[in-house]
Amino acid sequence: MKTLREAFDVQVKQKKQDILNDYEIFPDKKLLDMLRTEIIENLIDNDMPSNVSLTEWINDEIDKTIEGYDLTNLERSHLFNLIDNEINGYGPISELLEDDNITEIMINSPDEIYIEIDGQLVKDDSVSFINDEHIIRTVQRLIEPMGRTIDATNPMVDSRLEDGSRINAVIPPLSTKGPVVTIRKFKESMTSIDELIRIGSLTPYMARFLDAAVRGKLNIIVCGGTGSGKTTLLNILSGFIHDNERIITIEDAAELRLNQPHVISLETRTMNYDAEGEISIRDLVINSLRMRPDRIIVGEVRGKEAFDMLQAMNTGHDGSLTTLHANSPADALNRLETMVLMGGIDIPIKAVREYIVSAIDLVVNIERMSDGRRKVTSICELENFSGDEIKLKEIFAFRQKGLTDKGEVDGEFILYKGVPKVLKKIRARGIEDLDDIFYPEKTNKES
Repeated sequence: MKTLREAFDVQVKQKKQDILNDYEIFPDKKLLDMLRTEIIENLIDNDMPSNVSLTEWINDEIDKTIEGYDLTNLERSHLFNLIDNEINGYGPISELLEDDNITEIMINSPDEIYIEIDGQLVKDDSVSFINDEHIIRTVQRLIEPMGRTIDATNPMVDSRLEDGSRINAVIPPLSTKGPVVTIRKFKESMTSIDELIRIGSLTPYMARFLDAAVRGKLNIIVCGGTGSGKTTLLNILSGFIHDNERIITIEDAAELRLNQPHVISLETRTMNYDAEGEISIRDLVINSLRMRPDRIIVGEVRGKEAFDMLQAMNTGHDGSLTTLHANSPADALNRLETMVLMGGIDIPIKAVREYIVSAIDLVVNIERMSDGRRKVTSICELENFSGDEIKLKEIFAFRQKGLTDKGEVDGEFILYKGVPKVLKKIRARGIEDLDDIFYPEKTNKES
């Protein structure tokens, strides 16, 4: 039976082989790209006539363009698919967007496209754009359904796509080398805690504890670095909220997919051409307090809204959840302090720390390891102060020992001795199904 690492390696090798196969099947790829360019440019310059079918028009255009060239049926079919993707899909990246094994697409230039498969980057030389304008047209088609646009006056966009994926695009003059696009795909399969257990991101005990913590209405921060899986974990934790609660989600670009019946999703708005009309995360957090929420979920706290979020947690909105970009739980709390102070709140640092301790119950850290896999490396509670810093106490942790010969991270999950103080809050909500984890001796005697 293959290990997870071996299974991931097989996927990466298969993708690399697929790229090589394209060159074996289509040895004269430059010719096909040239023919594709000619047809697409004709499509741009002359609208498709309304009195013919799409298939008929594409075939007619191919016939006219390849006249004098000796193309095989397979090459002609490939050319047809390229043009069809251009009209009905998203150009060269249509198949990349549909491939469930690909988690991220990075476009650095028309002929420099990278993909991520289970944490490993692969340069996909089988895919290319015609030029910079071709990239921009494709981006515009992707973001248009969301009411967004990108052009010289609005050269940066950060948005979600219709399927929940996230797109970030920067074009000149902000980008000096041309359009740069990053698409982080929404992974439909990664929506349950069981899936995280299956791939080794955490243990069943950790999963049960987090389930109880959310149901017990603890205030939780999920922290981690870029691409560590914070939003995925936040989405999974949100799934533990009871169906009878009113949930308000606040995000820059709506990525959370909650299945509860009473969910209100709020999304920020960027300023218009006149530098007006911006609605920030902070504006939405403040407004959400007037909407009678049972739970407030903020996709990511990164600025002045930090104080308002803490205020909500401290004034009866228990069970709030958010993410924060940080490399460790301690770093997360330091960043939270900084964000509160940068928000112009004129209170002593000690008071800020007291506010944080009274508001936050748990900090959950998730990391992308060197082998590409994600792991929940720490679940800790806030105790109080130790000198000038907030004291954290780990409940669960992952400790890396090293790497295997295959480059796979070797380590173990740890359950620390002692009963966490947050267990009292959880039990106060009538949740008492964690005794076998924290009171094993009592459980064994009773059984």
